[in-house]
Amino acid sequence: MVRGPVQPTVLNRTSNGETPAPTPMDSLWQDTAEERAASDPALLIDVAGFEGPLDLLLFLARNQKVDLARISVLALAEQYLLFIESARRIRIELAADYLVMAAWLAYLKSRLLIPQQPKDDGPSGEEMAQTLAFRLKRLEAMREAASRLINRNRLGRDVHQRGAPEHVPSRAVSAYEASLYDLLTAYASLRQRQAITQVTIEKRRVWSLSDARGILTRMIGEISDWTALDHFLLRYLPSPEERVTAIASAFAASLELVREGRLELRQDGAFQPIYMRSGPRAEALKAVE
Repeated sequence: MVRGPVQPTVLNRTSNGETPAPTPMDSLWQDTAEERAASDPALLIDVAGFEGPLDLLLFLARNQKVDLARISVLALAEQYLLFIESARRIRIELAADYLVMAAWLAYLKSRLLIPQQPKDDGPSGEEMAQTLAFRLKRLEAMREAASRLINRNRLGRDVHQRGAPEHVPSRAVSAYEASLYDLLTAYASLRQRQAITQVTIEKRRVWSLSDARGILTRMIGEISDWTALDHFLLRYLPSPEERVTAIASAFAASLELVREGRLELRQDGAFQPIYMRSGPRAEALKAVE
């Protein structure tokens, strides 16, 4: 971290490196040595304030007041090298990581200034500069995220939990407001819901065409004159509910027998009873059977 204008403490040393004892002239000064040093403008370099070389590079990049995506890596490298050189004059025991970064930036500066050789398979200076800019942008994003997390409201400092609320007894009182029409409507809807019943329709027995044909075939020998069709079906109906299906199937079967010549049909008018009698081929077919 760079802080100024502050003058570092300067102490006189003897040839063997030991600090001499204070002289009587020192007592004439009303201010201490630190206070006298603070009055003179100078530069104090505190590398220990940074978390590493990348943090120092990010600080120098911010001083350029440009976007990290458009930062000049060459100018940043020169600024870093100048910073480290100034720091080494004051602090010889500079951290090795900063010196390694300085050496790498010096190498990067040379790669940016010298054109890349055709046979050089290593990364170019532009690629190395882009990688460095990406690392700086990533460090900037992590620092901003950490700053937002730290600056959030903290429980007990910025916000406080609600204390135990006092219990207030309450009593519910029901009050109904309804007119005569509302009461009648509610009663009618209740009666309608209770009146709904489940209706189940039973499956009816259906006469097939083959059953009706078999019955008519047996009755052909008994028919000598015109006789109503439903007159012979009454003996085969177990229940009155089957009358419709029996007549429909018997009529369809009688049409087939008429086509074969074994039966004759007659109807005097629309919706009149259907009469039948044995056909001309009935006796011949019966003899063959």
